[in-house]
Amino acid sequence: MPQARGAFYVYPSIRDLIGKTSAGGAVIADDEAFATALLNETGVAVVFGAAFGLSPHFRISYATSDEVLADACARIKASAKG
Repeated sequence: MPQARGAFYVYPSIRDLIGKTSAGGAVIADDEAFATALLNETGVAVVFGAAFGLSPHFRISYATSDEVLADACARIKASAKG
C-alpha cells in the first residue's frame, strides 16, 4: 500500500509557559518568543500559532519518522522545563 503524502499538523498549547523562562534563559512572552527560543536553543523548528490566528499555540508537522518526532518532542520538553 502506498504511503500518504502531504503535511499533517498538531497545535499544542503553551498557555502555561507564557511569562516563564526557557531552559536557555529566554523569556516566553508569547508563542512567537517560544518558537524563536526553541529554534535557537534546541534546533527544533516550529511555527508560532499567531501566524494562523491560534495563539498561544505552536504548530508541529508530524509528517516525518517516529524517530525524528520522538527526538524533537524530547528537545521541546527539555526546553520547556526552564
